[in-house]
Amino acid sequence: MSAAPAPSTTTPTPAGNPRSRVVIASLVGTSIEFYDFYVYATAAVLVFPTLFFPDADPTASQLSSFVTFALAFFARPVGSIIFGHFGDRIGRKATLVASLLVMGTATFLIGCLPTFDSIGVWAPVLLAVMRFAQGIGLGGEWSGAALLATENAPKGKRGVFGSLPQLGAPIGFLLANGLFIAINAAMPAGADGSVNPDFQAWGWRIPFLLSAVLVVVGLYVRFRLVESTVFRGVQESGSVAKVPLARVFRTSWRPLIVGTFGMVATYVLFYFMTTFTLSYGTTASSGVPKIGLGYPRGEFLTLLMIGVVFFGILTPVAGFLADRFGRRSTLLWTTLGIALFGLTFQFWFAASTGPVTVVTFLVVGLSLMGLTFGPMGALLPELFPTNVRYTGSAVAYNVASILGASLAPTVALALWKADGNIFLVGLYLTIAAVVTLVALLFVKETKHADFGDAEAERVLGLAADASVGDGHVRSSGSLAP
Repeated sequence: MSAAPAPSTTTPTPAGNPRSRVVIASLVGTSIEFYDFYVYATAAVLVFPTLFFPDADPTASQLSSFVTFALAFFARPVGSIIFGHFGDRIGRKATLVASLLVMGTATFLIGCLPTFDSIGVWAPVLLAVMRFAQGIGLGGEWSGAALLATENAPKGKRGVFGSLPQLGAPIGFLLANGLFIAINAAMPAGADGSVNPDFQAWGWRIPFLLSAVLVVVGLYVRFRLVESTVFRGVQESGSVAKVPLARVFRTSWRPLIVGTFGMVATYVLFYFMTTFTLSYGTTASSGVPKIGLGYPRGEFLTLLMIGVVFFGILTPVAGFLADRFGRRSTLLWTTLGIALFGLTFQFWFAASTGPVTVVTFLVVGLSLMGLTFGPMGALLPELFPTNVRYTGSAVAYNVASILGASLAPTVALALWKADGNIFLVGLYLTIAAVVTLVALLFVKETKHADFGDAEAERVLGLAADASVGDGHVRSSGSLAP
């Protein structure tokens, strides 16, 4: 007879997250993130200049509105440091819930703000505060969603899974602007293009207030998550970084630099194709202060949404290509295409401004956006070790937003000639693409970086004691010397 086995005294390891839950939880958060941002971007063009920044000069009002739009980008690195710290210290799940709450609350409160006519200068001040808070929440959202997807991805499919949070951008755009189109249909603009009085008075608030519904859905899904096995491995090995930000700058500064500049062209293209084109497309075709295409807002948003569909389709396609051919190769060829596309901006509209020309321009630009945005969900996390992956990828992603996106609409407005010529706007995009190309040349392929095996990470972390000195894993991403 054999003795009965002794009962185990170890604590059972929590089961992993089902793939369907990973997909939904990573996608819903970024969809809300981009919904919030598109709602603000659209309002910043359509109503905020007159409601919060009344000025005799319409260009000055528009520029003031764009300044608050840019403010969130400067808040995002602060958010990435705060949420990155807790994401690398206590875990991904709790941090993802907190970032969503901050972001969603700020967006909802923007819809409740009084305007300049009601409280004077305090109106733009409160708008700026809420916008900054929105940026804080956004600073922790993307990286957590990307890590949720990639750290739970099947072997060889991190590119595809990493592209899933990126789908939040086109989904958020379609939700936000589809709602604006519906509101615009119910509250149509005047024959001279003037904003409907009801929309000006209260209609613009609806998209901000409805964000609360999306936040509730997102919280429900995320509360049901369990911590990734990869991060649990770091906790069990005792290699959690005490101060993740300091650790990133000390041991992963090169991935931080190339990751940041590798995202610049993506951000510039993103906000040129969404925010600037909306302003250019709906400005009067003749008049003061600048000449644009002169489309009604609802019609141009419809054309823009057609382009965004291609953005959505090509984002997971880019993830597949990144798994098949590598992140670096996919991004190098795409960035080269972005550089060439920037040189053609004015030529698209030199002979015609008809809807076929406009929608073709939007489809090409937003297709390139999908191809460059998709692989980033895998590339940035792969550049950093697990114990600082949240902080490293979040800081790179959000500092890139300052360099690429925060100033893009304002710079584009300044480079947009009074006669309607936008060659210099496209040239700015080309220069950004060249910067990104140089950064990508310093990145070696990361698709084989092994951070999906918790046991392997644990061994690497313990083996690093002698070489690093404090028991922390070195970056699994590789850089050219």
